[in-house]
Amino acid sequence: MARGSHMKERYGGLDGSFSAQLQQFADTARESIDLTFREVVIAIGRDLIRMSPVGNPDVWKVNVESQDKAGAQVSAYNAKAASINAAIAAETSSFTKSGRLKRGIKYRKPLTKREQLENYGYGAGVRKVGQGYVGGRFRSNWQLTAGAPALGEIEEIESADETIAKIIGAAGSLTLGEVAFIVNNLPYAVALEYGHSTQAPTGMVRVTIADFQNIVSRVIEARKV
Repeated sequence: MARGSHMKERYGGLDGSFSAQLQQFADTARESIDLTFREVVIAIGRDLIRMSPVGNPDVWKVNVESQDKAGAQVSAYNAKAASINAAIAAETSSFTKSGRLKRGIKYRKPLTKREQLENYGYGAGVRKVGQGYVGGRFRSNWQLTAGAPALGEIEEIESADETIAKIIGAAGSLTLGEVAFIVNNLPYAVALEYGHSTQAPTGMVRVTIADFQNIVSRVIEARKV
């Protein structure tokens, strides 16, 4: 009796079961699984954003055709000037005895870049349509939400890194079991997914779906380091 009393006094209040350790293990495992889930979602978002085409009006058909036409006009003018100059140079009567061009006879100069722009609308960055257009709105419109897909569009145009940062922020509280949605609500998103842009001929979502298992494997492998 005295011995039992002594044991109770010495070890009283201590838990002899594994429940605390098991709970700690479960909490740690759950946290690790949640982190892996978040990192997979972030990796998917990062891939979608980086694969997203960025609009470039310089390659739009109407602008390419307009510049091709203007370029042909510039080339024709310069070719005609070169032909006239060659004819002048071949005609001895065009020159004085000292070898200078006679009064009233002048060589034609090729168009300067300024003249090409002002006379024919030809030059780098000249657009028939889309002047002032800034690409990147589609890339900026990827949105991550949990439970239900995001509605509406994002007007601000941001860099890829800024958009990825938003995905990372939105993924911060995700836990395994939640349904995460990454959506792009722009009206031309489906067209871009199915080859409308030469920058992403095979789309973005379909490529990511096909690579999903590799994405998960890479995340798990990285967490082992």
